Amino acid sequence: MTEAAPMKAADLFDLTGEVALVTGASSGLGKRFARVLAANGAAVALVARRKDRLEALAQEIISGGGKAIAIGADVGDEAQMKAAFDAAESALGVVTILINNAGISRASHLIKGDVQGWRETMEINVEAVRANAVEAAQRMTKAGKGGAIVNIASILSFGVGRWSGAYAVSKAAVMQLTKVLGFEFARHGIRANALAPGYFSTELNADWLAGGGAEMMNHIPMRRFGNEGELDGALLLLAAPRAGAYITGATYVVDGGHTLQIAGV
Repeated sequence: MTEAAPMKAADLFDLTGEVALVTGASSGLGKRFARVLAANGAAVALVARRKDRLEALAQEIISGGGKAIAIGADVGDEAQMKAAFDAAESALGVVTILINNAGISRASHLIKGDVQGWRETMEINVEAVRANAVEAAQRMTKAGKGGAIVNIASILSFGVGRWSGAYAVSKAAVMQLTKVLGFEFARHGIRANALAPGYFSTELNADWLAGGGAEMMNHIPMRRFGNEGELDGALLLLAAPRAGAYITGATYVVDGGHTLQIAGV
């Protein structure tokens, strides 16, 4: 058996020739993910409802020498997402990296019989993730390509917090769904993994963190929230065809140690 030569980090994480589709790319983590993938060589299809924001991000990536396209679509509308995949494929090629980032958080009080918030959360955070993953995998398989699916779970996949019941259940489902996808898609050369971020300040939670931030930090061993860029390495590990070649069905926690303790999630 010939011993393989060590690879340099730049080669391990190189995404040249890959086409990535990122949902929820108009702000927050999704916007960052798109920039990171483009910076490492991927052509990026940016998908969200706010197309004006996507167009500005696409122009930024193109100005930096990358390839990007802005596609306005509602992630919860299966027909719109099929059209988004069509548009990405027509402009950039078959999507080989899917980042299922779009998600919502609706206050859900089960004791009060709050069904609407529960259903909306499950529709976007679970059903849309499943539908997009299947769409991507079917297209990769048809094209004879492998690829990577990265779902965005949460530390609330492992525990619950105040008023976050629906969100916590949805993210626990994403973690389990990722295992199912990893198992079923492996034979087709498609890997499926998840990132479970701790608390990073984004548009979705900035006001909430600003209000209860000091108390929340007391439950994080590192005594701080995540900084921009501290998910980059884990994202690239799971997305890159060489760095993550033998990883599937896994959930990577990036939370400053938050989930190491029983209480305080």
